[in-house]
Amino acid sequence: MNIPSNMPRLKGFRFPREIITYAVWAYHRFALSTADVEDLLAERGVVTSREAVRLWVNRFGQHFANCIRRDRPRPNDKWHLDEVVIVIRGKKHWLWRAIDANGGVLDILVQTRRNAKAAKRFFRRLVTQFGMPRVTITDKLRSYIRPIHSLAPNADHRAHKGLNNAIEVSHRPTCKREKIFGRFKSHRQAQRFLSAHDQINLIFRPRRYQLTSISYRHARSDAFNLWSNYIAEMVA
Repeated sequence: MNIPSNMPRLKGFRFPREIITYAVWAYHRFALSTADVEDLLAERGVVTSREAVRLWVNRFGQHFANCIRRDRPRPNDKWHLDEVVIVIRGKKHWLWRAIDANGGVLDILVQTRRNAKAAKRFFRRLVTQFGMPRVTITDKLRSYIRPIHSLAPNADHRAHKGLNNAIEVSHRPTCKREKIFGRFKSHRQAQRFLSAHDQINLIFRPRRYQLTSISYRHARSDAFNLWSNYIAEMVA
């Protein structure tokens, strides 16, 4: 744990920041359960419980996600949109996801419907945050047509399944985490976890196959420096 230990302790928490943030980082960076993180901490001489790890993740995961969103460069104006089914308490829900041409996740939204109203709600969130795109790429779901034409009339809408491979790849970590959870337990849990998980993975998982080993190490070092700055901004 290379995080400075001279930071003030968080009010109301028994463990120092470096332990709490290490648990949050490990949980989101790797495909781990709270029990796995508990074991990692135990191996390092830190005795805590999986319930404490869950509290830390729920309490501070969104803080890191918000910091990453705040500081990231303006996204590319070519967007890929798609939706994937997730099961919550035996019922189908739809995870709507948008990424830019560089693979960065713009936003996610868990909804109970896969229709024009749901598509409009999601697309409006994107336009509100990032402005109108130049190009939108979707599958052939017709629910996208009217929202895109009404909210971004000048955008080039390309509805083609074969053009959307990038976002299909972006869905894979979600499916992997869903299996570890044994299905998401609630709509709120899925939204809260995935909105933080996608952003944290954004800085710690660059496209390694496109980088030399030296460039990858520099990117990793920059990510840890950002993480340290975000730790200093934490409040209880």
